[in-house]
Amino acid sequence: MIELQNKRCLACESGVKPLEKKDMDPWLNQLPHWTLNNEATELSRRFTFKNFYHTMAFVNAIAWMAHQENHHPDMEIGYNYCLVKYSTHAIGGLSENDFICAAKIDGLNHSTA
Repeated sequence: MIELQNKRCLACESGVKPLEKKDMDPWLNQLPHWTLNNEATELSRRFTFKNFYHTMAFVNAIAWMAHQENHHPDMEIGYNYCLVKYSTHAIGGLSENDFICAAKIDGLNHSTA
């Protein structure tokens, strides 16, 4: 996972093909808490927290990282949870950027409930 955390996201242009499932497997092995949807076009993980304050601190840390990488997740946020979803919309599937950002999120010091 350290390898992914040390990488930087690169701009994806339309016309680039999304990753195939077989190409994702090495990265998925490094991200055991993340799951793919049935079509292998979205990577997601649900985080839980003690309270709203901890949830929002985590969300703000993700926002800062996403801004630095210029690669932004979709997030669903509630009182004590955050569901993070990655997909590279420009290519209609997953790119290396999605796995890089997932690894960076896993590297955040978060305390789950």
